[in-house]
Amino acid sequence: MPKILGISAYYHDSAACLLIDGKIVSAVQEERFTRIKHDENFPLNAINFVLTENKLNLNELDEIVFYEKPFIKFERLLETYLSETPLGFSFFFKSLPIWIKEKLFQKKLLIDSLKKIDRNFNKKKLKFSEHHFSHAASAFFPSPYEEAIILTIDGVGEWSTTSLAIGKNNKIELIKEINFPHSLGLLYSAFTYYLGFKVNSGEYKVMGLAPYGSPKYSNLILNNIVDLKEDGSFRLNMDYFNYTKGLTMTNNKFNSLFKFKNRHPNNEKLNQFHMDIAASLQKVLETIILKLTKSIANKYNIKNLCLAGGVALNCVANGKILQEKVFENVWVQPASGDAGGSIGAAYALWFDKYSSSRVIQNQDTMQGSYLGPSFSNEQIKDTLDKIGVKYKSLDTANVISITAKELSNGKAIGWFQGKMEFGPRALGNRSILADPRNEFMQKNLNLKVKFRESFRPFAPAIIREELENWFDLHIDSPYMLFVSNVLKKHCLEMSDYEKELFGIDKLNIRRSKIPAITHVDYSARIQTVHRETNEKFHSLINEFNRITNCPILVNTSFNIRGEPIVCTPEDAYRCFMGTNLDILVIENFIIFKKDQVSELNVNYKNQFELD
Repeated sequence: MPKILGISAYYHDSAACLLIDGKIVSAVQEERFTRIKHDENFPLNAINFVLTENKLNLNELDEIVFYEKPFIKFERLLETYLSETPLGFSFFFKSLPIWIKEKLFQKKLLIDSLKKIDRNFNKKKLKFSEHHFSHAASAFFPSPYEEAIILTIDGVGEWSTTSLAIGKNNKIELIKEINFPHSLGLLYSAFTYYLGFKVNSGEYKVMGLAPYGSPKYSNLILNNIVDLKEDGSFRLNMDYFNYTKGLTMTNNKFNSLFKFKNRHPNNEKLNQFHMDIAASLQKVLETIILKLTKSIANKYNIKNLCLAGGVALNCVANGKILQEKVFENVWVQPASGDAGGSIGAAYALWFDKYSSSRVIQNQDTMQGSYLGPSFSNEQIKDTLDKIGVKYKSLDTANVISITAKELSNGKAIGWFQGKMEFGPRALGNRSILADPRNEFMQKNLNLKVKFRESFRPFAPAIIREELENWFDLHIDSPYMLFVSNVLKKHCLEMSDYEKELFGIDKLNIRRSKIPAITHVDYSARIQTVHRETNEKFHSLINEFNRITNCPILVNTSFNIRGEPIVCTPEDAYRCFMGTNLDILVIENFIIFKKDQVSELNVNYKNQFELD
């Protein structure tokens, strides 16, 4: 049984994945242990977890594979900066000591770090994949398809920013690519920067902000910044960007085009202009992606599409691909960003060296993405007793019954059970749950629990068998990666006055019977919950449905803004006591805020930076 460790690190979202005999047995991001969001450092804790969880030491592994080729990336940066002389060279010269220490000799850095785990580590076991090939492998090999087109779109790997591949059985062939500096991921990040959000973290805020605006600048972008061809290929006008020669994403020419400087979040509130920019960017992204997917569908006549890369986390664009129906089936890697590269690298090596065939299953092989740490009731009890927590210990049936009842009464509940999710979404194991029928819940959760902007939408978790009774979606969506509309029979008619509202004023309108998860455009980012992969969460929603006739819960990640999703019972209790959550459920233990001693309260939100 070959054992392969996949590693991603040194850019953002470092992670480790362990494959044993071709099966993912564990995968986890480093941020969950260090509590540093998007931690880019060598994933020491993640590697130690996957080894300990599977009772292995490093030297018992057959292969270790890194998700990209660092020297080629260094070559790209060197060429880019030298081509932008004198500004590019000046910036490169300033950053040269970091590159020499951490990037250029990354292979040695990896070997030295692995030897800290096991000094007898055999460096010949270390292999390297290519960045976009790792993404493609992470999208295709766990998918339920024997053959598929694979589209990877992100910021940049070594050189590639957009790549097309075809997967068949156990082989992937890269067909063509678009190279740096022309990048949809970097285009989205540039506008993220312009709108005052943090690059590589705040892009999803832009997506959430877009429905509050009008895409009035989309033609301006397409006429000046993006040269888009009919087949979906594109080039960026680099006169508007600064990321090839400096520390900022955009420049003065970019500001002049839109007649405003980039927003400074500390002293400038979001206004209608920013919402319109977000809407325009999202419209441009969707236009490009739809041209691209239609073109490749027509050319290759393959019915299945697999997506990976950071842009594949844009669930609104994914929903538009479904609506166009140019592919019969679409599957998105739940950890589409760089963390998922660890899975792809391991899979790529497995099928290249060890397996001549691939067993195709009806479901994907990500196991619901429940691949991280879990804790026994005994471990949890020891932790709670040590902290001094007042709790009730109940059997599973009573835990589900009480939790569902409290949710129906409007309580916001931290829900911690089973294996932690791999990827950026909480999928019912490290989640904050609430009643979607409550029209004040979205605002209250954002401002009083998550400590973030009030416009941010929440996702519905719905039991799969009820999906088509509530949403205009007809496929499984277990990873919260597709947006679709609430069915009209559940929507409420707006008054003439409400129809005239603009921007953030739209937020307070009750649009449906489930207002807490209905975005201002009547859409929702849907998670389908399946008994086969998460029986306990499925049972909870079922019980809530029995009480309320609503088979849906608000599901958002168990953390506050700027913090990674909670990993341990200690993390969960600390977050619980630092927020306005009412109840915490950890496996078979229920903890009520009103029963806790005030000395355990923490000043929590100031520990984490804004996104």
